[in-house]
Amino acid sequence: LDTPVLHWFDAAKVRHVDERKRRLTLRHVLTMTTGLEWNENVPYDDPRSDSSLMEATDDWVRYVIDKPMAEEPGRRFNYSSGATELLAEIFRRETGQDIEAYGRRHLFEPLGIRYHWKRTYLGLVDTEGGLYLSGPDLAKIGLLYLRGGEWEGRQVVPADWVHQSVAPFIAAGDDGEPFQYGFKWWLYKRPDNGRIVWMARGFGGQRLMVFPEEGLIATFTGWEIIKDPPPTSELVGRLVRALAAPICPGTAH
Repeated sequence: LDTPVLHWFDAAKVRHVDERKRRLTLRHVLTMTTGLEWNENVPYDDPRSDSSLMEATDDWVRYVIDKPMAEEPGRRFNYSSGATELLAEIFRRETGQDIEAYGRRHLFEPLGIRYHWKRTYLGLVDTEGGLYLSGPDLAKIGLLYLRGGEWEGRQVVPADWVHQSVAPFIAAGDDGEPFQYGFKWWLYKRPDNGRIVWMARGFGGQRLMVFPEEGLIATFTGWEIIKDPPPTSELVGRLVRALAAPICPGTAH
């Protein structure tokens, strides 16, 4: 995790290399604390969005690794689709394997997940936003982590990695809501009891939400692309209230 990202690139061919970029590690990429100059705090179709600008190029990875540094790595959370795309290339260069083929063999097939995963113009898997799953199959990933990485008696993901992934690494407040961030997981602190809800959050309000103490998993796969989706606090509150109800209102007579 503490391997410098430039270990996988020829620094002589990377733009804007300084000492800060040399200190950028895999851990920083996993936790969205790269320190790279990146602006994704605007609407998706805003011409200032680095996510849209990246997707408009042929070589997405080159766009990301060539960005200048804005600050020291590890200092501040800054959401970056580019960081997630960078992981796919690092995986390919380290292992010599395609991440979709690896994922199919070690994750999707063991869990019985049907999926579609699109690719960039150069054939790299679109890890920043191109994975399509049904609600039940998305929930399986939550259940896998809820079970400590075990599935049908087999340890699919190391338990230690699961533990590290959902451990808060850095504050990641979003719209004033109490988020922290782990290894690719959003971690929401519940206002009612301080417990942590593990989340994957996607475009248009898509979500996977895992309540570990209650053993509850919820998925939202509709896109609210015209207006802002409901705040997390509202969705969590509705689910918590439903859990507390003695009977389901739909079954009352």
